[in-house]
Amino acid sequence: MRRTRLAGYLLATTLLGTGLAAAQDVTLTIESWRNDDLTIWQDQIIPAFEASHPGIKVQFTPSAPAEFNAVLNSKLDAGSAGDLITCRPFDASLALYEGGKLADLSGLAAMANFSDVAKSAWQTDDGAATFCVPMASVIHGFIYNKAAFAELGIEVPATEAEFFAALDKIKEDGTYIPMAMGTNDQWEAATMGYNNIGPNYWKGEEGRLALIKGTQKLTDPQWVAPLAQLARWKDYLGDGYEAQTYPDSQNLFTLGRAAIYPAGSWEISGFNALVDFEMGAFNPPVATAGDECYISDHTDIAIGLNAASPNAEAAKQFLEWVGSAEFAGLYANALPGFFSLNSAPVAMEDPLAQEFVSWRDKCQSTIRSTYQILSRGTPNLENETWNASVNVIKGTETPEDAAARLQAGLASWYAPQQ
Repeated sequence: MRRTRLAGYLLATTLLGTGLAAAQDVTLTIESWRNDDLTIWQDQIIPAFEASHPGIKVQFTPSAPAEFNAVLNSKLDAGSAGDLITCRPFDASLALYEGGKLADLSGLAAMANFSDVAKSAWQTDDGAATFCVPMASVIHGFIYNKAAFAELGIEVPATEAEFFAALDKIKEDGTYIPMAMGTNDQWEAATMGYNNIGPNYWKGEEGRLALIKGTQKLTDPQWVAPLAQLARWKDYLGDGYEAQTYPDSQNLFTLGRAAIYPAGSWEISGFNALVDFEMGAFNPPVATAGDECYISDHTDIAIGLNAASPNAEAAKQFLEWVGSAEFAGLYANALPGFFSLNSAPVAMEDPLAQEFVSWRDKCQSTIRSTYQILSRGTPNLENETWNASVNVIKGTETPEDAAARLQAGLASWYAPQQ
């Protein structure tokens, strides 16, 4: 009898232990639109997390970028979406939160590691709820060919006068196209043009938030001025810039035919693999020496919690880790040009990436002026800014007329601007 009871006890203990182990063994699934970094997640990021969080496994299951929104929405509706969801900035993710698909993460301790600007892309309009943990931003500026600058005796420009003097010298020499940017695809003129140089004029967050509040207008001098600078760019973009596509511009620069490339930092990895010359970067030049500088340090990607996840507690452990300095360093160095939004400093191994991120120490960061709230109506301010930027470069619309058209379009549906 004693032997039978002992065997039964051991069996029960074994089964109980197995049950506990099974209960602790959780697998989290991440949904993402970025499929180009699959091996980085598999080889670097996930192993680092799993090493310090035994019992939690993670799978990274991306979709093609163009299909992500539709795939994710259908999965969420069907109840088959992953536990963790990468978040695009602003309205797409806000709609998921407002639809009850993303959980409020305001209570995570790691949220204290991010500034208000860093969190702004994944918050409710009033800032009361934050629903995604910020992962990375991209920074705008200018990438240049160091050999070309050395050949022509050009110093890195710090002011607008120096910038245009450098462009004039490159154009006069004739060896290089001064700047590689076309207007065929339109978005570059606004993204790498208007919203690159603009923050120095409207003073970054001060102007952007004033536009949202309605206390500044797009016809104010500080909003017309960047359009006026863009109108000067056409003389330096080379023959045929009107038909030049985004890949055309990339090729002109990486083949060494253009000296300067108005850039987003996402170009770094691709350019590193293609160029046979040393690259440098400079932030948008200020109007006058000594002026405070501003950079577009644009919130790009975050990660949130599926509100219906059955593994919410394990998922929150992962999200707390994403908000840590360890993750910040891993991610930023695995993907140079996608910069941590964490307040902890990250030493960049890539020298060009380090140059971009160093501007945070001397300039004020802001985000693209059209992305929060102001592009929800029709006409869409972001898309209209593409067109206006192209028009002023081509000279088919004056900066003043373009600004007036943008202002009229915004005021037609946005109450604070009426």
